[in-house]
Amino acid sequence: MPAGVCGCCGPLRPRYKRLVDNIFPEDPKDGLSKSDMEKLTFYAVSAPEKLDRIGAYLAERLSRDVVRHRYGNVVIAMEALDQLLMACHSQSIKPFVESFLHMVAKLLESREPDLQVLGTNSFVKFANIEEDTPSYHRRYDFFVSQFSAMCHSTHEDPETRTKIRVAGIKGLQGVVRKTVNDELQAIIWEPQHMDKLIPSMLFNMQDSEDLDRAGHPSTPSGTGQDGEENPAVLAENCFRELLGRAAYGNMKNAVRPVLVHLDHHHLWDPNEFAVSCFRIIMYSIQAQHSHHVIQQVLNHLDSHNKSTPRLRAGIVQVLLETVAIAAKGSVGPTVLEVFNTLLKHLRMSVDFELGESSRRNSSSSVSSVRGKESDERIVQNAIIQTIGFFGGNLPDYQRAEVMMFIMGKVPVYGTPCHTLDTVKIGHQGTKRIQTMLLSSLIMVTSGFKSKSMSAALPAPFLDPLFSISLMEDSELRQLVLEILHNIIDRHDNRAKLRGIRIIPNVAALKIKREKISKQDVAFMKKHGQQLYRHVYLGCKEEDNNHKNFELLFTTLAILTIELANEEVVVDLIRLSIALQEMALNNEENMPMSIRCGIMALVAAYLNFLSQMIANPPFCQHVSKVIELRNMDASYLLPEHIFRDKCPLPESLDKDDRQLYFQTADMAECLAGPGYNVERLSVPYIPQVTDEDRLTRRKSFVDTISLQVDIMSNILPDKQSELAEEITFETLKKAIGPDHKPSSSSVLHDTTGLEEQEREKRRQVMEKFQKAPFEEIAAHCESKANMLHDRLAQIFELTIRPPPSPSGVVSISTGHTQHPSVPVYEMKFPDLCVY
Repeated sequence: MPAGVCGCCGPLRPRYKRLVDNIFPEDPKDGLSKSDMEKLTFYAVSAPEKLDRIGAYLAERLSRDVVRHRYGNVVIAMEALDQLLMACHSQSIKPFVESFLHMVAKLLESREPDLQVLGTNSFVKFANIEEDTPSYHRRYDFFVSQFSAMCHSTHEDPETRTKIRVAGIKGLQGVVRKTVNDELQAIIWEPQHMDKLIPSMLFNMQDSEDLDRAGHPSTPSGTGQDGEENPAVLAENCFRELLGRAAYGNMKNAVRPVLVHLDHHHLWDPNEFAVSCFRIIMYSIQAQHSHHVIQQVLNHLDSHNKSTPRLRAGIVQVLLETVAIAAKGSVGPTVLEVFNTLLKHLRMSVDFELGESSRRNSSSSVSSVRGKESDERIVQNAIIQTIGFFGGNLPDYQRAEVMMFIMGKVPVYGTPCHTLDTVKIGHQGTKRIQTMLLSSLIMVTSGFKSKSMSAALPAPFLDPLFSISLMEDSELRQLVLEILHNIIDRHDNRAKLRGIRIIPNVAALKIKREKISKQDVAFMKKHGQQLYRHVYLGCKEEDNNHKNFELLFTTLAILTIELANEEVVVDLIRLSIALQEMALNNEENMPMSIRCGIMALVAAYLNFLSQMIANPPFCQHVSKVIELRNMDASYLLPEHIFRDKCPLPESLDKDDRQLYFQTADMAECLAGPGYNVERLSVPYIPQVTDEDRLTRRKSFVDTISLQVDIMSNILPDKQSELAEEITFETLKKAIGPDHKPSSSSVLHDTTGLEEQEREKRRQVMEKFQKAPFEEIAAHCESKANMLHDRLAQIFELTIRPPPSPSGVVSISTGHTQHPSVPVYEMKFPDLCVY
């Protein structure tokens, strides 16, 4: 009886179940029955309301077959599901999709690699189907987790491991394609999903590079594999596709996991993989999002400010690659932010280096400390290269802003510097920072072409630059001159002028030049005397070496080529004669090597100038002097004085006029239209300004440190002695330092005084009649500045800062803040009390 009941109940089963059962053959090896599958597909298309039931029944059978290890039936069921998905495109497919995803999840949960690959392939086919209507409730959290786990497969068999990883990457790619374009699936960009997606791709990209470096070409991850079966290639393609679809609001969640992955796997040192990752990122994202990536790397650098030097250097080098790509396009508002952060880390690196140096003096482990110092130098060089490369790729208008920004960070006496505490880091640290910032300026200004010198060298940039050129440090002066060469040399003539020498034929150099513009003429009238003055003062520094004189010669030559008209040529000749007289008179007690170097510089430059202006009599005069020097005083020529072990004379004979360039002879040579020969008879005298007193022989750090030391020694016991008594004599001495009363002046003969006054008046009249306007203006300006400084000193003595309630005695650069009074003991005016 029971058998009869079972037999009669078979035909009573629902039709969709019978159609589903019919697609499974008795022997699974025969595969899917095509004719029965066509019947099931026709039924599903004709009655779409039955799709959900078909899917549920297929899921039920598949679950049972998985448990019973009937893998042949599992393959048939998944093939049937795939065909139904491809055939049915209607709203009723939504419930069927849920059954389909449930079956895919069952396969992914199994431990059989073949079933995992089968489920992944079905999911990829489903991901490529474009649905007509969005799904409001579907989530892919499980698939993201499962596919990410497959990407990290550690199966013993290399081929199986590769197959599982490829399937995992394809699955993640399917999730991305299915969700990234669906506005309702923005949840895929949330951190919990990105923290699984991104590291899974990077892990496979990194694993392939590790195998290549280890030298295992026979492994399945070798480069000889097809791209579809190579996990590294597939992961990189998926990574590019994901980043290419990222919107602006999703950039942070997409880049942050990359930085975290590089941290966890210690991939900043060495940083080849990190560099390749960020190249992929910068070339995959939209150009307008580049600055967001740069900001992320900068923030990450800030978070590692106390990490090892090599790690920081690796991050900076990655930043170099990103800005190198971003600088060619839009970099947004972060241009100055990039430089600000880099300069901050440059300062921190100097602090670390100086700290290690101080600890080295008190420690026995010298080798380890020196290793750390060299690592810090790597960081500093990487930062300088980043600054220079980024600045060098910016447009000219942005590059000019960056030049001003960096110059504002260079510690210079007399200018506010809020970011660098020069007293704390000392002279060595400040010099180090100055050197590195100027080196970065050299890289930024390299290739800079400005049509107008006034735009390229504005006063806020030129003044601090020249202040550094007066420091008693030959390396800093060399850097300043190289910066000037980059800016002034607009026709790339420096390479032709390399090396200070007597050039026999300047025309053979084929120097490029243009007629000086009106804007440049105005620039030289305004700043020419400043340029000459700093060349003059830079020549007599006692620590000048061969390179300093080479750069000074190149400076004069470039000024002649780029900015010289007839008036400037006369001024340059006056400057040369003044340098010659300075070396002969030796009022500064300079070494003989410096004096001969100056004479050689003058000879090399006048030889160049005479050929540039193409004046035959002038050329003959210069050549005659050079020939006589070759025979009798070769130490006055650059080819001899700058050689090693060149014999030097005990003194320079002023009376041997034939060895020196004579003003009268040159004036006679230049007589004629175009040149104002009368100005040659006026000797060039640079005006001494307040800047010289403060910066020429003492660096500003020495000055401030000296003041702080003095103040700290006399505080707090001798504070009363600080207040200098203000008397009539003090005011007279401050305002008129040059007119000090003396007893000898009273007893002096009145006739001699009158003659001196007349001679002084005559010199003043002659000076104001013949001297150029720029010198007169500079002289008056220097006097006004000195008077202003004297008055400021008086006010500093008379005006004290108001008391503060803190009661702390502090020292600033130049004055003390006296002990403050508590608030409850202060006496306020009646008008302030209510």
